[in-house]
Amino acid sequence: MNNNPLSKINLSNPWHLLATGFGSGLSPVVPGTAGTLASIPFYLLLVHFPAWLYILILVFASIIGVKICSQTSSDMGVHDHGSIVWDEFVGFWITMLVVPLLNLPVFDWHWIAIGFIYFRIYDMLKPWPISWLDKNVHGGVGIMIDDIVAGIAAGLTLWFTHLYF
Repeated sequence: MNNNPLSKINLSNPWHLLATGFGSGLSPVVPGTAGTLASIPFYLLLVHFPAWLYILILVFASIIGVKICSQTSSDMGVHDHGSIVWDEFVGFWITMLVVPLLNLPVFDWHWIAIGFIYFRIYDMLKPWPISWLDKNVHGGVGIMIDDIVAGIAAGLTLWFTHLYF
């Protein structure tokens, strides 16, 4: 019997496909960073929508993300396995919501790179309250909530960067 949680991933299963960020979370090195990188093309699609629809999609992606992450985590038998990166997708999209809301050039690679770096810093270092949420909230909500808050913090940092630089 194979006890490797990754052996339980089946990319033909839609929950697993989404949870692993279309396979990007299966990267053998820095899967969270790989997942965040894989979310960029989807951000480039999201910014074509009006802000209200972008926000509605974010809310839906966050809510369905609880199920996506919970189901995949359960199937793998491991809570918040590194290959589950749907939460990184949503966290990065939250970070980048600031760009269209401020009428910044949405395809400017500088804003994308800065948003990417800010989100990865908050996601990896997990300053309070992100660390508290990561340790104390469990299940699909727990997998999603720390990255949602990291995305909000990174978005605010991106907003301050625009404001003061």
